[in-house]
Amino acid sequence: MDYRSLISTLDFSLEEQDAILALADRIAASPTESGHLLGGHVMASLFFEPSTRTRLSFESAMLRLGGRVIGFSEAASSSVSKGESLSDTIKTVSRYSDLIVIRHPKEGAAQVAAQIAGIPVINAGDGGREHPTQTLTDLMTIRAVKGRLGDMCIGCAGDLKFGRTVHSLVRNAARYPGTKFLFVSPAELTIPAFLRAHLNERGIPYEETTDMERSIADMDVLYMTRVQRERFFNEADYIRLKDSYILDANKLKRAKPDLTILHPLPRVNEISAEVDADPRAAYFDQVGYGLYARMALILTLLKGGAL
Repeated sequence: MDYRSLISTLDFSLEEQDAILALADRIAASPTESGHLLGGHVMASLFFEPSTRTRLSFESAMLRLGGRVIGFSEAASSSVSKGESLSDTIKTVSRYSDLIVIRHPKEGAAQVAAQIAGIPVINAGDGGREHPTQTLTDLMTIRAVKGRLGDMCIGCAGDLKFGRTVHSLVRNAARYPGTKFLFVSPAELTIPAFLRAHLNERGIPYEETTDMERSIADMDVLYMTRVQRERFFNEADYIRLKDSYILDANKLKRAKPDLTILHPLPRVNEISAEVDADPRAAYFDQVGYGLYARMALILTLLKGGAL
C-alpha cells in the first residue's frame, strides 16, 4: 500500500503544500462538514516531550474529522520507562493505528519511526532540527493575514540556534519567490551552519544582526521565539541569554503598521503581555490556524485530501 509521511518540512513539493493549505482554508470556512470523513480511523499520538498546542491540536484535529486517538503525553507513561526501544514502541503502536504522530527529543527519531511503521508518520518535532507541521501553521497564518506567501521580509528573533520551528519555517518559506530574512539573535544563538548553507546555496538574501530595534522597521513578519531552557546544557548560559530580546510596545513604534507578529508558543517573557492588544499580534490566531492545517494534513495522508 502506498502512503506518505511528513518528516521534513520539504517532504512535499510546493504544489502539494499549497494544496494542503488550500484544503485547510476550505475546512476553516466550514469546519463541521469534515466531521465524518475519518470515522473508523485511529491516530496514535506519541509525545516523548511535553507539549500543549501541538499535541492537543493534533488530537482535536483527528477527533473533529471523526477519528479516534490513542497514545501518551510523556515518555514516563509509556513502556519506554521500562527500557523499551523506540523501534519496538513504533512496531507495536503501528498495529493499533492508521497514523502515528510523534514528538521526540532526539533528532532523527521521526525518520526512524517512518522507516519501520508501515503507516504514515508525522513529525511533531524532533530535537532541535525540525517541526514541519508548525511551519504549515505559520504559512497558513501568514497567507491569511498578508494575502500572500513570498515577496516579503521575514524576521526571526531569539533562539535561532536551537529553535526547530525557525529551522523548518526558513527552509520552507525560502521556496516562495521574493522572500528574504532578517535574523536577530545574540552571537551564541545564531542560525546553525546547515541553515546558513541552505540559504547560501540557493541565493536567498538574508542578514544577521544583534540589533532588533534597528532591524524591526524592515520586517513584514516578525517570528519571535523563546530561549529554550531544555536545549541548554549549562544553566548559567540559559540565565544569561533568556532575556536577550523582549518585544514590547516601545520597540513596535519602529515597526510597519501592517507588521504581523507570530510566535510558535509557549512564550515566557519574550513578548510583553501589552503586545497582545496590538492588532499586529497574530500568535493566538496562529494557534487556531494550526488546527485546520493539521486537519488538512491528516486528511491528505489518510484520504488523499478528499473533502
